[in-house]
Amino acid sequence: MSTVHIVGGGLAGLAAALALTARGRRVSLYEAGPACGGRARSYDDKQLGCRIDNGNHLLLSANDTVFRYLDAIGARDTLVGPGKPVFPFHDLADDTHWSLRLSRGRIPWWVLNRRSRVPGMTLGEMSGLVRMLKAGPDATVSQCLRPGALADRLMVPLSVSVLNTRPEAGSAALMGRVMRESMAKGGDACVPWFPAEGLSESLVDPAVALLRRRGAEIRTGCRVAALEPAQGRVGALMLPEGRRNLEPGDSVVLALPAQSVRDVAAIVLPELIVPDAFESILNLHYRADVLDRITGDLRLARFAGVIGGVTEWVFVKPGILSVTVSAANHLAERASAELAETIWREVRAVVLPYLRRNDQALLPETTPPHRLVREKRATFAATPAQEKLRPESRTRLSNLVLAGDWTATGLPATIEGAMRSGLAAAGVLCAARTGSVAFQS
Repeated sequence: MSTVHIVGGGLAGLAAALALTARGRRVSLYEAGPACGGRARSYDDKQLGCRIDNGNHLLLSANDTVFRYLDAIGARDTLVGPGKPVFPFHDLADDTHWSLRLSRGRIPWWVLNRRSRVPGMTLGEMSGLVRMLKAGPDATVSQCLRPGALADRLMVPLSVSVLNTRPEAGSAALMGRVMRESMAKGGDACVPWFPAEGLSESLVDPAVALLRRRGAEIRTGCRVAALEPAQGRVGALMLPEGRRNLEPGDSVVLALPAQSVRDVAAIVLPELIVPDAFESILNLHYRADVLDRITGDLRLARFAGVIGGVTEWVFVKPGILSVTVSAANHLAERASAELAETIWREVRAVVLPYLRRNDQALLPETTPPHRLVREKRATFAATPAQEKLRPESRTRLSNLVLAGDWTATGLPATIEGAMRSGLAAAGVLCAARTGSVAFQS
């Protein structure tokens, strides 16, 4: 039986592997790191004495591919969330907290309810959202939005987190695609979810276990250094122990980050063009045990958006307050200690209003033990120019396909996009025999 060799054990590679094994294909997966998961994994942090995620990822009920993946690996019930389209926010400028409460259906009744909509917004600002939905390939988010509270308090922070790119440079077409798949479908498509325990426990470990039950070979700590050509095909993989020659019917799914693909495929696809500008993400994890003490909408949602500071999102997890800052290239030169102190002050301002008076000592003024993680090239910069550099899954080599959130998925670099790319890659390899592919047989 021929083998599909999947290079990269992130969510794109895992999605491809699940789809291929569901069709009875034999799979060998190679991951350079100690564990699969890529930018969506968990690990034990000795400094904090607990398990943390390398980043924070918020899923929406509209993420159909992700939920089909979760169903296939039996992990849907590992997610938590408010069960309704509620998004708590805190504005540091005037020290106010409020919640966006979207209407369940397609008609946006929420904009007429002052207790549900963005404080200070006007109905006229909604025209900016319409422009975003219709944006052309060269438009930016800032060019579409109308100035006002809706932009400042919702759409700008939302676009930064979705695109991982500032709105003055971010692609309005990509943001519009996300909106068409979520907000435009109504609140039922926008119910937020995230892992109760950890990213690995929800998205990675159950998938790896299922793949092994299906007979897949999974090698971690195994870096593929290069692909070698042979008569218009990939003929061999260069592994740590040496060359692994491919059989005539073997195929390769290259599911690495964009910056790594160019190096690994340099010999077989020297002409390959991929995104070459990137944005970082900063994550800070503070040791703080407040999950069982918080009240109100923060207790319901377990996260809050933050306006007017460095912090963008705060997630309340068991024993941890975790912060994400997207599009963080501008913070590259700021000292880690100073950032940790600044962000902790903002976290306290966000969380304290949801704690009873006798519980507020759980958030001391001094910065608690923490871990700061900078992902310097977390995603491609989601600009109109970079969008034009994203390649399709199929390549000119008959047995080589590409996967990754940086390929031409039509979405920004999200978990949903990564998994769709894995399905697309599997679909190319299976099209001759099976047509469409899925995670389950």
